[in-house]
Amino acid sequence: MRKMKRVAISIGDLNGIGIELALKNHYEVSKIVEPVYMIDSVMLDRCSKLLDIAIPDGFETLESVGEAFDIRPSQVSANSGRYSYDSFMKAIELARDGVVDAIVTLPIHKKAWEMAGIEYKGHTDALRDIFGADAIMMLGCEQMFVALYTEHIPLRDVADSISVDGLSRFLIDFYHSITLKDSEKIALLGLNPHAGDGGVLGDEEYIIKDATVKAHEVLGRDIYTEPLVPDVAFTPRVREKYRYFVAMYHDQGLAPLKALHFDEGINVSLNLPIVRTSVDHGTAFDIAYSGADISNLSYINAIKYI
Repeated sequence: MRKMKRVAISIGDLNGIGIELALKNHYEVSKIVEPVYMIDSVMLDRCSKLLDIAIPDGFETLESVGEAFDIRPSQVSANSGRYSYDSFMKAIELARDGVVDAIVTLPIHKKAWEMAGIEYKGHTDALRDIFGADAIMMLGCEQMFVALYTEHIPLRDVADSISVDGLSRFLIDFYHSITLKDSEKIALLGLNPHAGDGGVLGDEEYIIKDATVKAHEVLGRDIYTEPLVPDVAFTPRVREKYRYFVAMYHDQGLAPLKALHFDEGINVSLNLPIVRTSVDHGTAFDIAYSGADISNLSYINAIKYI
C-alpha cells in the first residue's frame, strides 16, 4: 500500500477562515495525506472555543509557533499577521529538513503581514527569497491552469517588465516544472488588445515572440503558441485545445480563471526545491467565525495536488 505523504499545513491568518477549514476538514484530509498543522495548542484551543468546533482526534500540532494573541475575528492585525508568517516559516523549516514531503498554505492577509513588519507581499515572494529561486505562480484546477509571468505589481509596470531574456527564462522554467502529454502545447497570451494588431496597438508581442523563439531553441521543441489575442484566449473553442496558459499579468489570467473555476482553483508554487500548494482564496473576513457555510473545494484540491 502506498505510504501517505506527510504534509505541513501553515494555518494562515487566525482572524480568517483558515483554521475553520482545517478543523472541519481534518478527517477528510487525513484520508489523503498525513497532516501536521503549524499551530500550537494555546492558539488552537482559543480558535476552537470561538468557533465552537471540537478539536478532532489526531489533529497534530507543534509545541510552539509564535507569540500567543487574542483572536479578533475578521480584523486585520499585526499579531495575526506575525503568527501567520511564523506558521508559514515553520512549514518551510520542516520541508527543508525533510520532515514533511510538502506544504499547504491556508490564506494570509497581506496587509496584516505589512503591519507586522514583514518585508514580503505574500508566500511566493518569501519563497523566492528564502530559496533563491525564480518561483512561478500557477493557479487553476484540473481543467485549466494559468501561470503568471508578472504577479503583484501595478498594471503600469507590466509592459516594462517583459523582456526577451526574462520571459524566455520563465518559459523554460515553466515547461520543466509541469508534465505535458507528447503533443500538448501551452497557450501563450499576448499583452495588448488584439495581440497588438501587428504593432498598431503596441509592440510588446514582438518581444514575446522573440522570447518564445529563444525558449524553443533551448527546449529543442515548439511548446508555446504564438501570442494569442487575450480576449478570446479563454473561450470554449480555445480552452478545449489547451490545459496550460501563460498570462502576462495578474488579472489577465486570473479574472477568467476565477469566473470559470472559482471554488475549485488552487495556487501552486513551481520551480522550487520543495512542493507548495495553497487555496486560491483569501481570508474571507466577511464570513469568518460567523457560522456561514465555507466551501472546502479549493482546500481539498490543494491537498490532492501534492
